[in-house]
Amino acid sequence: TDNRNRTASNVRSTFGKHGGNLGETGSVAFMFERKGEILYPAAAGDDDTVMMAAIEAGAEDVVDNDDGSVDVYADPDDFSDVLEAMQVAGHAPDNAEVTFEAENNSPLDRDNAEKLLRLVEFLEDLDDVQEVYSNADIAPEIMEELEG
Repeated sequence: TDNRNRTASNVRSTFGKHGGNLGETGSVAFMFERKGEILYPAAAGDDDTVMMAAIEAGAEDVVDNDDGSVDVYADPDDFSDVLEAMQVAGHAPDNAEVTFEAENNSPLDRDNAEKLLRLVEFLEDLDDVQEVYSNADIAPEIMEELEG
């Protein structure tokens, strides 16, 4: 941002209006791990082929999901190399980014999930906010109810 005071004020105000409190810089950073994440949809081909290519490319972890999709995780420093190797091997991802993943998730009931989703929506609408990360664990049935 070109004006940190304005941004901090807007974020603090948004938190306050939605029942939250803004902590000090880095106060919850320990709860998140920076990871390179490369996601492949179920239709990306043979799961084993994608998984083997990811291992050969230097991925740290590969998760074969129940729905047939595959999630590849890489060290952020190796992310570009792993992504390029996967693309050269013919595996085009659905999404690829360096992100923050929560170490431990906190389950939310319907009311708190609704409040959090509203807060996140308002935070994402702020001009100077680029990404919002959360450790919320919202059950699929609650998400479906809130989206519907």
